[in-house]
Amino acid sequence: MEQKYYNDAIIGNKNMVVSFSKKGELLRLFHKAPDYKQFFETFHTGVKVNDSAIIYLHDDVNNVYKQYYEKDTNILITEILNTYFNLNIIQTDFVMIKENVLVKKYKFINNSSIDMDLNFLVYSKVFSNVNNDTSGYIKNDTMLQYNHDFTVCTFSKDKISSHQINDVSGNISSGVIGSKDYIGMSRDSGISYNLGFLKPGEEKEICIYIYINDNNEICLLNNLDNELNRIRKLGIEKELEDVRKYWKKYLKDHKKIILKNSEANDKIEKIYNRTILLMPLLVNKETGGISAGVEVDEYKSMCGRYLYCWLRDAVYITEALDILKMEDITNKFYKKFCKMTQSKNGMWEQRFFTDGRLAPAWGYQIDETASVIYGVYRHYIYTKDKEFLKSTLKMCEDAVKFLEKYVDDIINEKYKMPKSYDLWENHEGVFLYSMSAIYGAYIAKIEINKEVEELFVNNRLKIEQIKKESEILQKRVIELKEFITKRFFNEEKQTYVRSLEEDRLDISIVGAITTFNVFSPKEKKILNTIEKINMTLRTYTGGYIRYENDTYMNGYNPWPIASLWMASYYLDLGDNKKAMECFDFVLNTCNEYGLLGEQVDNQTMKPMWVIGLTWSHAMFVNILNKLANKGLI
Repeated sequence: MEQKYYNDAIIGNKNMVVSFSKKGELLRLFHKAPDYKQFFETFHTGVKVNDSAIIYLHDDVNNVYKQYYEKDTNILITEILNTYFNLNIIQTDFVMIKENVLVKKYKFINNSSIDMDLNFLVYSKVFSNVNNDTSGYIKNDTMLQYNHDFTVCTFSKDKISSHQINDVSGNISSGVIGSKDYIGMSRDSGISYNLGFLKPGEEKEICIYIYINDNNEICLLNNLDNELNRIRKLGIEKELEDVRKYWKKYLKDHKKIILKNSEANDKIEKIYNRTILLMPLLVNKETGGISAGVEVDEYKSMCGRYLYCWLRDAVYITEALDILKMEDITNKFYKKFCKMTQSKNGMWEQRFFTDGRLAPAWGYQIDETASVIYGVYRHYIYTKDKEFLKSTLKMCEDAVKFLEKYVDDIINEKYKMPKSYDLWENHEGVFLYSMSAIYGAYIAKIEINKEVEELFVNNRLKIEQIKKESEILQKRVIELKEFITKRFFNEEKQTYVRSLEEDRLDISIVGAITTFNVFSPKEKKILNTIEKINMTLRTYTGGYIRYENDTYMNGYNPWPIASLWMASYYLDLGDNKKAMECFDFVLNTCNEYGLLGEQVDNQTMKPMWVIGLTWSHAMFVNILNKLANKGLI
């Protein structure tokens, strides 16, 4: 597969997620869940004009591009001007709301003085492997690419004029494909449509549909034709209008942070709106699992992949969801996803597929387990739903028991348990952020116990159990804070450091202050630490890297979440000017559509690596809410 690291734009519905390049190339399509599985290795469209070779719409030396979302929607428009022929193509991509169908609508406009004979071509190469080999099949004017589990159906209301099953890549560049075979053992196939002559000033349209069929539900041979014919009969303009209305209403219903001066906050509005429109695309509607982002690196050439659900990330994300009045997603995440993924010993492993199955991992992170308890209580603060606390109480009690074993192992230096990774998943050891997350979990569980006591008024034994646990946790909180304060403070540097094993400064130290409230932002040792963080982690552009000598993705790239953590600290400190400086850095580093990256290129100030990172967007909402509450925006 050609490496396609950057998803510039993302669209979808609750079952399908599709990403595109800024030139309109379809990069990835996920169906049924935002993380599994991805169908296309390559999907290209092009046009042959008169005697020309193929003009790929996503890549031609004579093409000029303009791309944008239709305002307040997940409808993506790519305008392409081929300057050689003076041919305009308007490509509109959207996923239907009630149907799991990607529609690719193309309008061709002849702005030249010559007639154009147009032939439209589609080339599709799907993923295949020895255990699920894919074949091509042309039937009922549809290109079917099928294996044991699924069939990718690419079709139009127009009739296919020619097709090719085998060796399409070898001759499609000529703009002419053709074969006698209607079926063959090939994972790449091509189809073409003769659009006829387009006279100067005339327009023509064609719509391409992409539908993923589950072969367990609809038989490829005997029933699929009926389903495809049903889809063909749907009115495209009505479907487009339904998508338009749905997303505009969705945005209106969830835009709950009120900005004082929207005209002066255009950049805020852009990111804020896109965040609301992005969030539901990354949630598994069945389980509530939340993907960290749309995948960027299928072959793990640069990283360990991103499409999984990390419970630690999701805790920040669910707080943002609550702010945006998407409480139903948060409820499902804690009541279903967290319960189904918790191990019998009370812990959570490193990461999961959004359907709740264990994902590839290389260790555990103790802050994942602590964060769930903390997140449960944070959700309660927004909803005041005591029945929610009751329904998750056993899960939190089991998690506390595991945390107790871990804390006992660390504080008493037994070191019998496996080492935990840090939140960046680079180093094993004992980390300030991790221990602070446990501190926050203990405080949260004490508060949860206070709230649920009245629900067990007729259960004396349960109330005694709850009171006993709270008494123990009160003592543990004191012990843990003493341990953190003494062991993570470096006397030589006069700062807190990130782990017991090394003395590096790390932006996650800020989490001990502004997330888990182990320290006050005005403590002298904290002020010293923040000063050193500014000296070592702040880049010349005003953003913050993760930690000293960070080498990931060539290092020294600021991270939006790091800069937003600092904004949160300064808001707690009462330094609104510095808080706004950190926030403004993030505002100025989104892409043209309002999507935030995992990192920022210091040279271009553009997002890099994962674009549309869920954690970045969640932190943006969380800080935006704090700024609004202070009347700063």
